[in-house]
Amino acid sequence: MAYKALYRTYRPSSFEEVAGQQHIVQTLKHAIEQNKIAHAYLFCGPRGTGKTSIAKIFAKTINCTSEGHRPCQQCENCLEVQNGSHPDIVEIDAASNNGVEEVRNLIEKVKYAPLKGKYKVYIIDEVHMMSTGAFNALLKTIEEPPAHVIFILATTEPHKVLPTIISRCQRFDFTKVPSKEIEHRIHTILNAENITCEEEVIRIISQLADGGLRDALSILDQCIAYAQNNIEVHHINEIYGITTVSEKIQMLNDIIDQNAVSLMDKVESIIEKGIDIKRLTVDLIELLKESILFEYTKDSSLLKILGSTEAQHLVEKTTLQKRFSMIHLLMEAYDKYRNAANVPSYFEVCMLQMLDVASLKEENNIHIAEENKQSNVKPNVSRETLVKEKPSLILADEEEDDEYIGNIEEEKEEISEENIQKEEIKQYEKSIKPLDNEFLLSLLAGANKPEKAKDIEKFNNLDFYMMDLNYAKYANLLKHCLIVASGNNYIVLCTDNQPEANEINEADQQDKFGELMVKLLEKNKKVFAIAKEQQKIVIQLFKDRMIAGTLPQPAYIEPKMIEKKVEKQMSEEEKVLDLFGEENIIVTEE
Repeated sequence: MAYKALYRTYRPSSFEEVAGQQHIVQTLKHAIEQNKIAHAYLFCGPRGTGKTSIAKIFAKTINCTSEGHRPCQQCENCLEVQNGSHPDIVEIDAASNNGVEEVRNLIEKVKYAPLKGKYKVYIIDEVHMMSTGAFNALLKTIEEPPAHVIFILATTEPHKVLPTIISRCQRFDFTKVPSKEIEHRIHTILNAENITCEEEVIRIISQLADGGLRDALSILDQCIAYAQNNIEVHHINEIYGITTVSEKIQMLNDIIDQNAVSLMDKVESIIEKGIDIKRLTVDLIELLKESILFEYTKDSSLLKILGSTEAQHLVEKTTLQKRFSMIHLLMEAYDKYRNAANVPSYFEVCMLQMLDVASLKEENNIHIAEENKQSNVKPNVSRETLVKEKPSLILADEEEDDEYIGNIEEEKEEISEENIQKEEIKQYEKSIKPLDNEFLLSLLAGANKPEKAKDIEKFNNLDFYMMDLNYAKYANLLKHCLIVASGNNYIVLCTDNQPEANEINEADQQDKFGELMVKLLEKNKKVFAIAKEQQKIVIQLFKDRMIAGTLPQPAYIEPKMIEKKVEKQMSEEEKVLDLFGEENIIVTEE
């Protein structure tokens, strides 16, 4: 006798054996008990979740002749449905019978009474494959079939089914089978088949099945064929090209430890073995995600892949911010795989980018309350300098980010004088290198919408000052800038490239913008400039940190004071000399 696949051998024969879908099972059982059976059903959901199995159990139950529990599995109707020979249970594959003629033949047979059972049940699988003409031919029959006929339509793509068909059916949406139920079912089958299997193998099978029990049993079938009666982790790794959890953690360790040679050797080995790069990318995302979840909750019961020791190891090895950045790089790479001609190359580049993220030095964050508590610097700052606004900001040319960030309604706590560290703010002021992302996050957290709206309106008057000899040089520096965010005493601008941003920051450190800001914005605001590339990174970091609840405390910038200069009246000759330079003027006597 030919071998019968596990998913066929162990197909459920009663509602009690169905894995998952309890909401559907319960509804159908109640409908049968109360004799409220509909004339048409639409079963929708992912592949391998039990649509046709439940349809057959339903057909068996309503035709069972037992007076007690149904289906009894012993009467003639039950046995014939079980072995697929019942004349009144008709299975149709719409993929190959999707024309108008096939439907007309079906309609012609519908009018005949059932031969053995109480009902004739038509199970039409993959019904979305039917043509529009076939659907239209079926409409009237589905709406008003004979009393002895029940239609069960099954599909993985309900959006392709005509709305007029859907409206004539009771719709049941099948969900993915939970991993725990898949694992329980696999255990039952392994015991029945007398096969030993490592627990990790069962977990991996459940993960690969992605909620499809049929897929899980097909994978198990293949593992049994390969490993016979004793399945170990390396067997499934070899069959499906999967790396072990320890190998993935070692890759992350190499990234965090900046061991580029070891990392690239591992990547090369993975590519040579033909391991599924997409699956590996998803697995690395899951590992990092679980470590973040564990850091927040300290609840090992939420871990599905990592053990608590492994999760704690990743927590201690690197910061939350870096792990979030790594996840975003992996997600970007996975998104690009769809159109990539060479997926391994994208993966290699992603690994190198992660090395770059992991290499960023940890700097003291002057705005995080926890670090402030550890600091001994306690400058004397007046409370008038504290910003008491909500962290609502508008980001330049980012309407989606405006909606995303601008609606934050968390009230800020008042920050004590001990939390403001002048010494470290001065270090930022002395530097003309790109501003630190953490510092920028604190600037964004302290910004607000109304202030920015005012500044944008006033910034439109910048052209007027480009013709003024006193302000032209510095107005021209700002002419291509866009306002990213505004606080009471500062403004964050975005420019095309980093050299321009550095030049603006250097000019501000030398207090070159003071009088221009007073004229333009009616406030002497400190100017911070960033390049477009850094703006994108900081916006994404802001989103992640806001979701995670780890945004730094808002930046508090002291108002800059402008010294009033006593203007000396200049003669006409002195004005000319000042304008053109003495060396460029030749004085001749008439």
